[in-house]
Amino acid sequence: MKLRSLAAGAIAISAMVLSACGGGATEGATGTVDKDTKAEITYALWDENQQPFIEKSIAEFNKEYPNIKVTIALTPYKQYWTKLKTQADGGNLPDVFWMNGPNIKLYGANDQLASLDDLGIEWNNFPQSLVDLYSVDGKHYGVPKDFDTIALWYNSDLFKKAGVEVPTDDWKWEDLHKAAKTISDNLKADGIYGLAADLSGGQEAFYNTMVQAGGYVIKDGKSGYDDPKSIEGLKFWSDMIADGSIPSLQIMSDTNPNDLFVSGKVAMIYAGTWNTTRYAEDAANPAALNLVQLPAGEKEGTVIHGLANVVAKTSKNPEAAAAFVKWLSTKEAAHIEGEAGVTLPAFNGAQEKFLSSHPEWNLAAYTDGAKDFGVPYPVSNNTSAWAGLEAELLAPGFGGQEPIEQSAKNMADKMNEALSQE
Repeated sequence: MKLRSLAAGAIAISAMVLSACGGGATEGATGTVDKDTKAEITYALWDENQQPFIEKSIAEFNKEYPNIKVTIALTPYKQYWTKLKTQADGGNLPDVFWMNGPNIKLYGANDQLASLDDLGIEWNNFPQSLVDLYSVDGKHYGVPKDFDTIALWYNSDLFKKAGVEVPTDDWKWEDLHKAAKTISDNLKADGIYGLAADLSGGQEAFYNTMVQAGGYVIKDGKSGYDDPKSIEGLKFWSDMIADGSIPSLQIMSDTNPNDLFVSGKVAMIYAGTWNTTRYAEDAANPAALNLVQLPAGEKEGTVIHGLANVVAKTSKNPEAAAAFVKWLSTKEAAHIEGEAGVTLPAFNGAQEKFLSSHPEWNLAAYTDGAKDFGVPYPVSNNTSAWAGLEAELLAPGFGGQEPIEQSAKNMADKMNEALSQE
């Protein structure tokens, strides 16, 4: 999932004026449907890496409901939210679809989603923070599907080539910066850099370092971008780009940081759980890869987020859709997801399947970090209205065209303006 960067989706959502639509759905859905009922529903998602295990989940669901046909509607993330906005405006949302934290209140509070309170779901099977995230005005509108955190991946072959010791869980920012700079300097002739990250959005990069510096993204309805400690978290990146420890913003724009990592052009990368399968399949030498918890600044911290399955209020087959979502909330479905090794299932106790999917890697760096110092993903009533500005407004500071302090102030001003309109 590219969750998890909001830049593309925000353009469509920030201008969205959702209207309450009619259709076949009731206010809530019970998920009670006769086993022989015939129905066709659509399940919309954006990550092709998850499609194989989702197809397996559908096959298992059909053992219980053989006449409910579930069709997957796969849309790349960059087009997903734009398409969803158009469908919402036209009253023809997919029956079941993926939802993320930044958009749940926008859809839930605008009468687009069916309440799931009557499904009989055991909500204590999921992390409370995610259950709360997908509740609006006291109603449950989404069943947590997975959760994700961020870790530091590294390529031991490149560390050995550069003569640098590999990372450990107790690294500090200083350790990371020294290693990244040394690798960039020693392997410069090969065009290899020490570190990379996706700076087009905060989840895999600066949200974490802002927290680690003692700052914050949003608190009490106000932006944290102009907080001095938050700025230190942004300087973490601008300083390393400036001294060549990290590729330039232009390089990471022309070539996705994950492509740089799997091709052996960077030795380390800040990456979320959803990249695991990609690294296993595409890296030149997966055996050289491993991961540790994020290096600490003033303190430790890693951002936690997760997706949920929701039912459209305009579904023509709301009970069939709810029955499918209820099945997806089961431990059986969570185990199918965990065994695929693509994401961390949200179902409590099912994460072990994910952790054992690649025993050669220290995947516990993800879950240990989340347990020990996880920080909720920053959201507001209309997150995309300001999150979509981050890539544009912070780029001059990351790229050296202006002091990062000025970029941070510009971001804070625009963010507070958007927040004041919620």
